[in-house]
Amino acid sequence: MGEHPSPGPAVAACAEAERIEELGPEAEEPLPAAPETHWKVLFDQFDPGNTGFISTGKFRSLLESHSSELDPHKREVLLALADSHADGQICYQDFVNLMSNKRSNSFRQAILQGNRRLCSKALLEEKGLNLSQRLIRHVAYETLPREIDRKWYYDSYTCCPPPWFMITVTLLEVAFFLYNGVSLDQFVLQVTHPRYLKNSLVYHPQLRAQAWRYLTYIFMHAGIEHLGLNVVLQLLVGVPLEMVHGATRIGLVYVAGVVAGSLAVSVADMTAPVVGSSGGVYALVSAHLANIVMNWSGMKCQFKLLRMAVALICMSMEFGRAVWLRFHPSAYPPCPHPSFVAHLGGVAVGITLGVVVLRNYEQRLQDQSLWWIFVAMYTIFVLFAVFWNIFAYTLLDLKLPPPP
Repeated sequence: MGEHPSPGPAVAACAEAERIEELGPEAEEPLPAAPETHWKVLFDQFDPGNTGFISTGKFRSLLESHSSELDPHKREVLLALADSHADGQICYQDFVNLMSNKRSNSFRQAILQGNRRLCSKALLEEKGLNLSQRLIRHVAYETLPREIDRKWYYDSYTCCPPPWFMITVTLLEVAFFLYNGVSLDQFVLQVTHPRYLKNSLVYHPQLRAQAWRYLTYIFMHAGIEHLGLNVVLQLLVGVPLEMVHGATRIGLVYVAGVVAGSLAVSVADMTAPVVGSSGGVYALVSAHLANIVMNWSGMKCQFKLLRMAVALICMSMEFGRAVWLRFHPSAYPPCPHPSFVAHLGGVAVGITLGVVVLRNYEQRLQDQSLWWIFVAMYTIFVLFAVFWNIFAYTLLDLKLPPPP
C-alpha cells in the first residue's frame, strides 16, 4: 500500500489544538525562550536587504531548518500562524514574538486553542451572525491589521468589562457642560462669558500650583460646538479602541495626552488658560490614524482613505476654530481666550506612546524597546515642564493675567 500524504501545517495545527483541548491546561508547554539576539541573527539571514520583513515562505523555511529547537507540534502551530498573514510578510517584531513567545497568556492560549479558525474561512465570510457578533467583527476590522489578531479578538471578546472608561469620561464631560450652561445661561461659545474662568476646573496660569487643574480642565469646553466634536470622536474612535486594547491602555494614552496638553500650554503659551478634552482626543485619534497608515495593507476597514480624509478635515476644522478663538479679542482682558497648544501636545503623545500601544495588541509593552524610549521622552518632558512652571515664570519676569 502507498503511504498517505502528510497533512498540511494548518490542518496539523487545527488537529493539535483539538488534542490540547482534550488533554486540558496541564498539557500546555511554553515555547522555548531563546534570546532575541539569537532570532535576530536568523532573521537577518533571510533579510539581506535589511527591509525589516521576510516572506511567510522564508519563515516556513526557517522553521523547517531549525525544527530541532521547537517542539514538533508547536512548530506546526507556528506554520499555521505564518500562513494566516494575509499580506504574505512577517515583520521583525512579529517574528521575534512568534519565535520567543513574548506575548501574553491570552495569546499563548490563542496559539494552543484558537487555531480552529485558522483552518476555516475568513472572518468576513462568516454567515448567520447576530447583531453583537457583527459589531465585534466590525470593531476587529476597524482596529486590528492582522487576521490572526482579529480572529482571536472575535473569539475571546466577552464585553466584560465593557468600555467603561471612555463612556464615563464622555458622560462626565456632557454633565459638566450642561451644568455650566444652566449656570451661565449660555451654551454656544460659553468661553466668552465673563464668569467662565471662575470655575475651579479650568487650568489658569496664575493658579498653576493647583495641580488638579492640569487634568480637570477636560470637563470644561468652550461651547457646544467644541464639546460636540470631542464627544463624537471619543465615542467613534475611543470606544472601539478600548473594546480591543482595554481601559488601562487606552486610559493611559488618553490621560497622557491630557496632561501633555496642559503642560505644553504652560511652556509654550504661558499666559493662556486651557479647556476641553482635545489633548486626550487628539492623542487617541492621532494614534489610530498613524496605526492605519503604518499598516495600510493589513487594515481592512471599509473606505479607509475617505474616512481618514474626513477625520483629518474635522480635526483641522476644530484646530482652526481653537486658533481663531485664541487670538479673538478676549471677553475677560487682559487674560486671553484658551490656548490651542493642548491639541499639539495630544498629537505628540498619540504618534509616540499611542502608536506603540495600538501596534502591540495582546503583547507586553515592557518587552518593546520603543515603549521605553517614548516613556523616557515623556517623563523627561513632564519633569522639564514641572521645573519650568516652578522657575521660568519668575526668571522671565512674565506678566501674567490676574486670577479670575
